[in-house]
Amino acid sequence: MTNYALLNNIDHAELKIAPGHGARFGEAVNQIAVLPNEFEAVQRDYPMLLMRDEDGALQTVALLGLDRGENLFVTDERWDARYIPALMARGPFLIGLGERDGVREPMIHIDLDHPRIVSDGGMGHPVFLPHGGNGPVLDATIEVLRTIHEGHVVAADCYAAWEALDLIEPIALELALNDREIYALEDYLTISQARFADLSGDELGTLHARGFLAPALYLIASLGNISALIDRKVALLAAAEGE
Repeated sequence: MTNYALLNNIDHAELKIAPGHGARFGEAVNQIAVLPNEFEAVQRDYPMLLMRDEDGALQTVALLGLDRGENLFVTDERWDARYIPALMARGPFLIGLGERDGVREPMIHIDLDHPRIVSDGGMGHPVFLPHGGNGPVLDATIEVLRTIHEGHVVAADCYAAWEALDLIEPIALELALNDREIYALEDYLTISQARFADLSGDELGTLHARGFLAPALYLIASLGNISALIDRKVALLAAAEGE
């Protein structure tokens, strides 16, 4: 049973958010869903791949590790990347429907059972200032939630446009750490670079006009980060052997 509440500065005046990174905050995952409007930031650090959910709908994930429950970007309470994907950076906050003046609209909610919630007067970043204004952590989170909300609005149309142009193809990756250890990544999809190169000027123009061209390019470019992900894994194994 979830423990979500509509965020407000009366009931949650003393609420604090724990800083830092690690498994205790739910960050021990080897992939995280990302949205088209954050692809530019994501592709600087992470490989991105497409996959289908249980209902067959496309979604994009950023690879964080190679083994289940492995996040190669978190070490010593620090997230070692220039950008943290929005669905992870939001922490205990989420967008839910609330009612204002008889109209239902998106409002900020909070998961009061989330591990980042500080209780019993512990140390953390205040959500609200003493006189009721937003604390910096809430202002930053509002921008993250805006990214998520706007990304969900465009994602389905973006993927539909790519599929209509037959741009989606399966991809199978074999990542060799050494002569003995090879990771096979299956059941993923990507943008077909060959089909992309054959797009007509009109097709490219339509994708660009709708805002779906740049995300495709960012997704393709992100595959260049696979070698850096392998390097992180190799370094982790070397450190473990040296202990």
